[in-house]
Amino acid sequence: MPQPDIDSATAEFETVRPRLFGIAYRMLGTVAEAEDVVQDAWIRWQGTDRSQVRNPSAFLSTVITRLSINVSGSSRARRETYVGPWLPEPVLTENDPALGAERKEALEVGILLLLERLTPTERAVYLLREAFDYDFGAIAEVLETSEANARQLARRARAHLEEHRSKRVAPAERDRLLRAFFSAAQSGDLEQLEKVLAHDIVLYADGGGVVAAARRPVAGRDRVSKLLAEGISGLADVTIDFVEANGESAAIMSRDGEPFAFCSITAGEQGIESLYVIFNPDKLRGLPAQGTS
Repeated sequence: MPQPDIDSATAEFETVRPRLFGIAYRMLGTVAEAEDVVQDAWIRWQGTDRSQVRNPSAFLSTVITRLSINVSGSSRARRETYVGPWLPEPVLTENDPALGAERKEALEVGILLLLERLTPTERAVYLLREAFDYDFGAIAEVLETSEANARQLARRARAHLEEHRSKRVAPAERDRLLRAFFSAAQSGDLEQLEKVLAHDIVLYADGGGVVAAARRPVAGRDRVSKLLAEGISGLADVTIDFVEANGESAAIMSRDGEPFAFCSITAGEQGIESLYVIFNPDKLRGLPAQGTS
């Protein structure tokens, strides 16, 4: 393309890049795959007759959604052979709390994990509606379906998620529980640690087969407490940084300035209901070193 054309194409694309990444990340759950899909969209944008495009944002959002649906099939196939529980890769959201969307919906680690239960098309409908505030007519155009079918897919997705989604506490209470958990863990106070855990808590540890971690989710306060008690002694020399990741408070654990684990939670009225801990180093590369967050 001539220089003025490439400059114009680049400017239009960069304007909507945060939204494109936000869609792709919510669809795929990994930064690398989302970035690959955004790059693919850029290549397609360069080859498009842009004089025929009335709304670049709508056009590119359609492209990224369809590409993400296509990629999600192979992503799910790889996760079937993943060693241990698979968790979404964390992303810092301090500078963009909604990650390119109208709302922070579907950014939390727990919600992204629930979205794995949906079909790729159901997931796309839910995200476009709940996070990006698309009307059903626009969603129908993106997915090349009828508006009635788009509405049906949205109802099905919401019903499926609500079936597995308990009532959450306010962000301030969730943040308090997260900090209380780490305070008790670092001090070795098992009694206080158990007090912040719900009776039916579930611990998900993602080591990816690279770092030793529980190969299955650990359920129940007694079992989780026992597992945590075994690892508490190793937290004495650990630095805990509280950051905003995936639209909510989370913790980065570091030794000698290098992150080795990421922790997020979901919390309800009875305390911490889910602990999500990522040890897989491939998923921690985007996190800041201690003291640089």
